[in-house]
Amino acid sequence: MDYSYIFRSAVPDYAKFASFGFEKRGDAYICKKSLSETGFYVKLLVKDEKFTAEVYESADDFPDSKYALFDVESANGSFVSQIRSQVQGIVEDFRQACFVISDLHEKYIHFLESEFNCKPDFPWAAPKNPGEAQSSFKSGRYDDAAVFRCPNQKWFALIMNITYRNLGFENDENVFVVNLKADKDHINEIIDKKSIFPAYHMNKKYWITVLLTGVTDFDRLCSLTGRSFELVNGKK
Repeated sequence: MDYSYIFRSAVPDYAKFASFGFEKRGDAYICKKSLSETGFYVKLLVKDEKFTAEVYESADDFPDSKYALFDVESANGSFVSQIRSQVQGIVEDFRQACFVISDLHEKYIHFLESEFNCKPDFPWAAPKNPGEAQSSFKSGRYDDAAVFRCPNQKWFALIMNITYRNLGFENDENVFVVNLKADKDHINEIIDKKSIFPAYHMNKKYWITVLLTGVTDFDRLCSLTGRSFELVNGKK
């Protein structure tokens, strides 16, 4: 199963991989972790910013027999769920121990408010108490989309809480992103599919989606935002 999404949420510190149990073999890192009370283990492989996990059963009659159901998304049941839960826990422990995690969400909101002198509004799910909603959104607990508008009232930045799967990764973990308008003739050059992607839920000819995580260069993000403001506000 592919867990490469963690490379979109944090920056790896390869010097710490060995302390987690990884061995370097050529240009790859490999680690094996036992899964408690199952008789199974998971093999983790990191190579070229790809991170995959395979589950095996270690038995005398069938040594290192791969547990195929782990990779079948439609497979369910208590045992496969137990396996997936343990593997997900190991993946999260790996990210916490061996990656530098920084969330650009609140920093970026501060930049938008101070640089463009505007506050977010929530057009799709108006909360009961707007004051509390803004505070909750800033702390990462408010899951509805928020927009930042130019003086002409058209939005130039749309912040959303979506899943990595929406960006093409095989994971349902949530992540904050921002949709920005970009020069249509340069969009293909801008998109790197690491921190900048084709626009989610908007016209991909004119808009891009940028991760609000530590893998995104903040200065680059600010520059793209400034250009989005110019394009939406009518400046050529």
